[in-house]
Amino acid sequence: MTPLVAVAVLLAAVTHATWNAIAARITDQLISFTLISGGGLLIGAVGACFTPVPDAAAWPYLITSALLHVAYYILLMKSFALGDFGQMYPIARGTAPLVVTLLAAVFVGEIPDAGQLTGVAIASAGLTGLALWGIRGKGAKPHWPALLAAGATGLSIAAYTVVDGIGVRASGTPLGYIAWLMLVEGLAIPAYAAYRLRSDLLPQLRPYAARGLLAAAMSVLAYALVLWAQTKAPLAPIAALRESSIIVGAAIGALLFKERFGGPRVAAAGLMVVGIGLMLYAS
Repeated sequence: MTPLVAVAVLLAAVTHATWNAIAARITDQLISFTLISGGGLLIGAVGACFTPVPDAAAWPYLITSALLHVAYYILLMKSFALGDFGQMYPIARGTAPLVVTLLAAVFVGEIPDAGQLTGVAIASAGLTGLALWGIRGKGAKPHWPALLAAGATGLSIAAYTVVDGIGVRASGTPLGYIAWLMLVEGLAIPAYAAYRLRSDLLPQLRPYAARGLLAAAMSVLAYALVLWAQTKAPLAPIAALRESSIIVGAAIGALLFKERFGGPRVAAAGLMVVGIGLMLYAS
């Protein structure tokens, strides 16, 4: 992984955490993700006019990824509805790197060496600690529906990461792949919202339009950077480095949402940084 690729993935991580925070601040999650998906659809439609069409070999992966992204959005909406942003976001992101490592080894043939695997494992342990510290519902026990929704979100992230890693390499055009992916995946949630809300949709979208469309633009930028990086480096290290967005997400939760960020979370974040450093050094 070259320094340029690492910087691109880190920029994607910050951008991703920020758009997720914007989405979480919009109380009605269907409205939030209608704007984000709809905005991505518009950006994809414009981009598709100015970029090459992906090669035929990439389309099965692109369609599969679009379906996985819709599932991801639905699960993420559920997570944000059930739990705090600073808790749900780390769990959703933190479950992905080890799963991506396994899937990349099985389906792509990218076998990590001992140093890379150790780095991913340490980073994932830090992510898990950062995610799980202080998870509570309204009572004294963990809020299991929220935890399950966030964990399932993480599995969907791992699945589309590997599918897109294969698809974008087969596409011949990373920009064309991201444009058509945004165009295809952006149809489902706005269509559902239009069916469910009918004439009430536009009045409910209007107060949040600026924030939602900003989040959509940041979402497209973040994932475009990741897809480009996946054409330049192995999937597992990119997945682990990308999840440094958890530090940004936890900081946003603490500073803006007034969610708890105590000493154990700081220690877990430090462990994650050590793992990422080892992973990059081994790469």
